[in-house]
Amino acid sequence: MCELIDQMAQLRRPKLLIRAARFGQRDYQRGRDLKRLLAARDLPKPEEVLRVLLAEEEDLETARRTGAAGYSFLRHIEVLIAMMAEVRLLPRLQMTPTIRVA
Repeated sequence: MCELIDQMAQLRRPKLLIRAARFGQRDYQRGRDLKRLLAARDLPKPEEVLRVLLAEEEDLETARRTGAAGYSFLRHIEVLIAMMAEVRLLPRLQMTPTIRVA
């Protein structure tokens, strides 16, 4: 679990992405949003969800930086919203990191 927290702490993303994700936190509903994002029937534990979301976010960030035609700004924001929400569900062994603005 510490590795997940470390990965979240090391993320550097543009201000606009982070602002949009923070704004979207108030409407986040785990059951509805994760089922759609993960295309899953059952919801895994927050640790498992974070692993999947971190991998997807890394792919989205690469696509954003390279200007890939298939990049979806909205999908990127949705994934960041879910990541921020899921990290809050982890047991509070350490301080919860924030994603820093690049």
